[in-house]
Amino acid sequence: MADTKSIIGYVVGGGLRESFRVRLTVPSHEVQEGAFVVIESGEWLFYGLVTDLQLGATDPRFADEQSEARLPAALAAQLHGQTLFTTLEMLPALMLERGPDPQTPEYQAWIEAIDHGDRPAPRPLPVKTLPPHHARVRLASPGDIAEIFGRDEPGNFIIGQTREQGHPVRINLDRFVQRSSGVFGATGTGKSFLTRVILAGLLHGQTLFTNLEVLPALMLEQGPEPGSEEYTRWVETIDLGLREPPSPRPVKTVPPHHANVRMANEGDISEIFGKDEKHNFEIGATREQAHPVRINLEKFVQRSSGIFGATGTGKSFLTRIVLAGLLHHSVASVLVFDMHNEYGLDDTASDTGERVIGLRTKFPSKVQVVGLGTGALIRGQTPDFNLEVPMEAVQPADIEMLTRELNLKETTPTTLEALVNTFGRDRWFAAFKGMNTETIINEEGKRVPAQGSVAAWAQENGVNQMAAEALHSKLGRLFRKEYIIEKPASDGVGEIIRLLEAGRHVVLSFGRHESDLDYLLVSNLLTRRIRDAWEQKTNDYRSRGKDEPRPLVIVVEEAHKLLNREMAAQTTFSTIARELRKYYVTLLIVDQRPSQIYDEVMSQLGTRISGWLGDDDDIRAVLSGLAGRDALRGMLARLQPKEEVLLLGWGVPMPLPVRSRRYDDAFWEALLGKSGGSKKGAEDLIREMGF
Repeated sequence: MADTKSIIGYVVGGGLRESFRVRLTVPSHEVQEGAFVVIESGEWLFYGLVTDLQLGATDPRFADEQSEARLPAALAAQLHGQTLFTTLEMLPALMLERGPDPQTPEYQAWIEAIDHGDRPAPRPLPVKTLPPHHARVRLASPGDIAEIFGRDEPGNFIIGQTREQGHPVRINLDRFVQRSSGVFGATGTGKSFLTRVILAGLLHGQTLFTNLEVLPALMLEQGPEPGSEEYTRWVETIDLGLREPPSPRPVKTVPPHHANVRMANEGDISEIFGKDEKHNFEIGATREQAHPVRINLEKFVQRSSGIFGATGTGKSFLTRIVLAGLLHHSVASVLVFDMHNEYGLDDTASDTGERVIGLRTKFPSKVQVVGLGTGALIRGQTPDFNLEVPMEAVQPADIEMLTRELNLKETTPTTLEALVNTFGRDRWFAAFKGMNTETIINEEGKRVPAQGSVAAWAQENGVNQMAAEALHSKLGRLFRKEYIIEKPASDGVGEIIRLLEAGRHVVLSFGRHESDLDYLLVSNLLTRRIRDAWEQKTNDYRSRGKDEPRPLVIVVEEAHKLLNREMAAQTTFSTIARELRKYYVTLLIVDQRPSQIYDEVMSQLGTRISGWLGDDDDIRAVLSGLAGRDALRGMLARLQPKEEVLLLGWGVPMPLPVRSRRYDDAFWEALLGKSGGSKKGAEDLIREMGF
């Protein structure tokens, strides 16, 4: 515990959405704006910055009049101590568990629980609660600074010192270079590390209390007091079908004053988010009591969904967890457009260097990894088969979708239409690729387009020659793609569709073809074929009584590249998000910039799972169309990166921040059993293979 000599004051007010207010017990000149201070609150320490200091008085007259002029010095000093004071504002930043008093047996038990792995080791966390009134406040010690900013270790660099005590402040250079950074300040002013906070003013009152705000989400009838005659009659009317069984419903009224409030127990959570039953998948746990929180996967796949979070917040790991649940519970077939080769085969985490298990490793009989292009290797391994795109599959709409990427002109649609009219919808791409740009000298000595040239075709068909040649030049990037060939050895697209129809799952890894051009072209082209196949199967089911189509979830990374305002109307993905759930096809979009996704697409997302977001526009996009979004905004901005997510939308009964599951061996053991995969009989294996 801190030396009492280092105490500078005590907490007198404040809240999570404003700064903490601290009454100083030391001369004001001993504390400066920007000082790093610590609040001691039982088993927790709160760290923050001083953002302002203000002089105050119990009565304005004592501040206005100089007592030294009319009273003895000793009496004036005593009067000042009772009537004049200084208040500082503290901006809370982090909180750290320090455990019980080291002199007690509870402290030793706390240490042993950490050493045995029964509880996580303490580390700085975002502030999610607040200290009580009169909690002691002190200036940070060298140990406090080292705990937050790092110790004298390799990779930690001293950037400066605290202003009051001169304690070294370090930055971790390994982490510093992982993302772009900036240093700002007007010319000649140095670098500004602090942002001023507008004072909310001092609150005066005699009662000390803490208020919390509850966002009402659902209400559930619990009936009369259990054990009473009224309760018995109430249950009997439900059993006889005279009244509906209680079920959660939207809040349409309010509780009375002084109604009791309690933390939700495990029964409450399971009542709302589902019990441990078929197709209920545990996505995480409540942050306070660690009660399991589940999502219903059958409902999840009925509408398109989204997983969001800023770069580095664990979106890929969260997506793997959701996909593992979909594959294990077999509620839908899954097609993953794996732009960065992360999901199919084993990978290595970029930040920890640890092995990351691929879906194929845990579901070898369910997952097929497909590589783009002949001879493609994924993480040094050979995929199950390779996808080659036939030239006849490339349609004018695919080219127009690439307008921004290829910098195409407004004449492009006219030129493409002429090509289709000349060579047919199946042959135009191959014919255009085969054209040259050569010229020859004719009998009159003039240079004219050669036979088989772009210019010759343009002249013969009344097409602007310069527009045709410009389009041919810009399509050269596609003509040179080795995976687009005239006659593939096999129908890779058809094989993918057959696997998905049979209940298998496909991860299309782009291998070395990781450019936006490859991703935009192949994903849209393949999805268009899939959409046509599922629409046909749905129509056959509804009109001819054939088998019901199997639900299909298409996973799209970097979704803003395909679903931004400019491209949404041109891609198949936008159609799926808006209309294709009635044809059993939905999207699972994964993105770090939801604000760049077209509003109409965002509005169609049923379930939204979001990690931490720092940009106001991104937060606004994720919360668009949801009730209580103003209250949820701060909650979303204060999520702990890589550990906490906010569940939102139609697919969950109510919004809830949860601590997401870790994608580790414990996760797989809980999902598949200790062997990494449950023991299955012949019927289970046949069902896994889609028969």
